[in-house]
Amino acid sequence: MLHTTTRLGALAALTVAALTGCASASDDAAGDSGEITITDPWVKAVDEGMTAAFGELTNGTDQAIVLVAASTDASPMIELHETVTGDDGAAMMQQKEAGFTIEPGESLLMEPGGNHIMLMGVEEPIEVGAEVDFTLSFEDGETFEFTAVAKEFSGANEEYEGDHGDMDHGDMDHGDDAEGHGDHEGHDH
Repeated sequence: MLHTTTRLGALAALTVAALTGCASASDDAAGDSGEITITDPWVKAVDEGMTAAFGELTNGTDQAIVLVAASTDASPMIELHETVTGDDGAAMMQQKEAGFTIEPGESLLMEPGGNHIMLMGVEEPIEVGAEVDFTLSFEDGETFEFTAVAKEFSGANEEYEGDHGDMDHGDMDHGDDAEGHGDHEGHDH
């Protein structure tokens, strides 16, 4: 009988330890404020010049986050771009200098013809199927890393507003006409 009691005591101790571990894990999960995720990240394949990265960035935390910058080894200059309507009613892209605010549980959709991460001055080809690493920076100093796969895409019909200096737009297709690209006139489209 003593042998059975010892076994039951040991089994009870293991059960309590296991349940304590489970309680601890569920407490951690309940206290976890979630995470930032990205769905379907991709970048437009390009030989050189300008391109853009896309995907759906979701704020799974319990606080608003503000995306203020992005970086990648594939480009020396990156801007966050938003879609705006120009005076003529056409969709235009411009730098989103204050960044994108994403409320808790909300997402930022980055897509061709919409908001996106603009890569400029690309010197090395980003070929179809290549993987490009990005780091996103938020206003609070936090960062988020992801990898985007390069895909072939023939561009949306947006125009660009603002001055990017003497950047060569390379293969970035802005639509069917090369006119009306703000201060970019005269560059190789």
